[in-house]
Amino acid sequence: MTLFIFLENSTYNFLRNFSTFYICRDPQYKELQRCIFCNEAEFRRFRQLLVNVVIATDIFDADMKDLRNKRWEKAFQQQDLSLTREDEFNLKGTIVLEYIMQASDVAHTMQHWHVYTKWNERLFEETYSAYISGRGEKDPSEGWYKGELWFFDNYIIPLAKKLKECRVFGAASDECLNYAISNRTEWEAKGEDIVKRFVGRVKGQGKQERK
Repeated sequence: MTLFIFLENSTYNFLRNFSTFYICRDPQYKELQRCIFCNEAEFRRFRQLLVNVVIATDIFDADMKDLRNKRWEKAFQQQDLSLTREDEFNLKGTIVLEYIMQASDVAHTMQHWHVYTKWNERLFEETYSAYISGRGEKDPSEGWYKGELWFFDNYIIPLAKKLKECRVFGAASDECLNYAISNRTEWEAKGEDIVKRFVGRVKGQGKQERK
């Protein structure tokens, strides 16, 4: 069912290109494939994991988000007596891999303030450039400040809490959560002025390029 939902989303093209190297099982990659899976059952399991972790990067799909949350509750917050020990292990492993994939996509938000603002500015520049060139519909500066607060409250901090709960990163999980909360607090205090600086630098770069 998950795969059929996934096929209807725009990320399908990304998966198709991303997975060609592995899933098509090109003979020229036999040695690599033997390192990843040694039989058909392991191949199917690998393929399932690959699909799940790529779907996990589509964080704004409400249906998939709800599905992941339910699976998280089933794996870590509820005792499901119908699951065998192996099924429970596989479920937890899949969920953890999905959240690691998500965390890697937004890792800058859970690091030092200077790391966060550095990559946040680069994302802003990319988004603003798309807007100026006609590839983006909305001026990102209009909602960037509040958007970051929403992102911390509804995605980053809950994600960091899940990483801490499953203890996959050990003591580093606490660090991720602490940085996320700290960055959120500092952005709330300084973010509006920072966005103004972002806009000023982007416009300054645009003037230099036109000369």
